[in-house]
Amino acid sequence: MTTDWQKSLSNLITDPKELCHLLELDVDTFISQHAINEFPLRVPRRFVSRMEKGNPQDPLLKQVLPIAPEMQLTSGYSQDPLEENNANPIPGLLHKYHGRLLLLVSGGCAINCRYCFRRHFPYNENAPGTQGWDRVIDYIQKDNSISEVIYSGGDPLVAKDDMLASLTQKIASIPHVSTLRIHTRLPIVIPERITASLLSWFTQTRLRPVLVTHANHPNEIDHHVMAAIQRLRQAGVIVLNQSVLLRGINDEVETLVHLSQKLFEAGALPYYLHMLDSVQGAAHFAVPVEEAKKLILEMSFKLPGYLLPKLVREKPGVLAKCPV
Repeated sequence: MTTDWQKSLSNLITDPKELCHLLELDVDTFISQHAINEFPLRVPRRFVSRMEKGNPQDPLLKQVLPIAPEMQLTSGYSQDPLEENNANPIPGLLHKYHGRLLLLVSGGCAINCRYCFRRHFPYNENAPGTQGWDRVIDYIQKDNSISEVIYSGGDPLVAKDDMLASLTQKIASIPHVSTLRIHTRLPIVIPERITASLLSWFTQTRLRPVLVTHANHPNEIDHHVMAAIQRLRQAGVIVLNQSVLLRGINDEVETLVHLSQKLFEAGALPYYLHMLDSVQGAAHFAVPVEEAKKLILEMSFKLPGYLLPKLVREKPGVLAKCPV
């Protein structure tokens, strides 16, 4: 049986003409077909409904709009900015940090964010299949230092619940793993994904459930998103949020303060504010480090400490996020 979230996932906007028609914009002015060929347009209708019609500078639109600057090659930017190929010992698994590892549960996403640091990632080479997931479980079992498993992707919640339930049960059977964390954009872009079935497999094992949403702008958080986060919290899930600092989208103090406040109202704590990863095609989103430091300082004057996200960046080969 197809659920509401699966219907939303199968009915994404992938045609730039349709997107521009809905937003009353001129497609020829704002869309680069070359950028679409490089990284397809993909955005849920519910997310589009939060965009302002007739406004090409809408902060939600700019996160998904394929534009010509993506095609400019920029020195210092690469297709694998975090050198994740070096931390990919077997398909479906990234082991970059001490004590925790990432499972690439799905290569698909509900939304193609133009700043995505894995926009060039070889997902086809990282689809483990049934036997491959057995190898992943064996890898975790043999490393007693691993206490936390992180579902990543793509977006892990694009995967079906029966697959995720089976994988979660296998992880829960490994004594030294205590926490299951999910990094996902689905509660923001398709909030109906937070179903009773999801909450069942996520919360009804001995593992501590943590979910990290990904919202970059306060306009992303409407009453549907708030309801989804409340369902998670009521089921006992710890809900955090991480954002990416993006030029022209959230690089103002007032916007970031409002985002933290709105997240708190919804029931999620600000966790990280990430510097942009230097992925080729996203350089136009970059905010200089000194400007970022000034933003976080000014935010600290306006917010209580528990609503101030940590300003971090990720460096290849380093075993943790690096404070900025």
